[in-house]
Amino acid sequence: MTVKLGSFVFSCSAFLVVVYLLLLTLLLNLGFWQLNRAEEKRVLIEKQAQSMEAAALRLSVVTEDNPDGLRYRKATVSGHYDTRLQFLLDNQIFKGKAGYFVLTPFIIEGGNKAVLINRGWIAANPDRHILPDLGMKNLQVVLSGRINHFPSVGIKLAGAGVPTQTSPALVQIVDTEILAKKLGYPLFSFQLELNANMPEGYKREWLITTLMPPQQHFGYAMQWFGLATALTFLFFWYSSKNTHDD
Repeated sequence: MTVKLGSFVFSCSAFLVVVYLLLLTLLLNLGFWQLNRAEEKRVLIEKQAQSMEAAALRLSVVTEDNPDGLRYRKATVSGHYDTRLQFLLDNQIFKGKAGYFVLTPFIIEGGNKAVLINRGWIAANPDRHILPDLGMKNLQVVLSGRINHFPSVGIKLAGAGVPTQTSPALVQIVDTEILAKKLGYPLFSFQLELNANMPEGYKREWLITTLMPPQQHFGYAMQWFGLATALTFLFFWYSSKNTHDD
């Protein structure tokens, strides 16, 4: 295939043209994808900042169940703990030690809906068959905390969300639909991380999930666009070289 552009003549095979166009399309798509990710991260970080600065939400049974929209929002809630069945979220590491997050159902005042209160981290016994005593004194309370997603894992194994028959029950991941069926009443699909100054809690050092900043995505986009530019330069240089060699 030969193409003439003004005084320049380029010659290469049709196969090489197809390969070049495919690679160019791939590199450009990757660049624009990173630009889209940068914008998504910017919006998400902005929303997180707004949530943390907003006034505390009064959580009720009619509150919208929106884990993403409410994430990191401060909240208060009135009601009572249901200690008939509490849950231990397994495989939680705190300062190098293995343990659990303690999740206790809290039935919200004025209805039959609950939110899982993350009461903090508790160490695991060296004998994993011995589970901690999660006894509580004051069940009817007003709580304050922070709305957040449940801790996630990279690979979700089948059955990981099914609680054990122990009391408290162990879970590897939190599936609120499964736990709601176990409890017999609906659950919000987010947790409330109990404030450090609230009683009936364990170790609480709540963190904010670190996101890749938008600037880093923008840098990756420039790299992909740079590779696309280099590929184009090499393609036309090689095609022009073939013409001169002929």
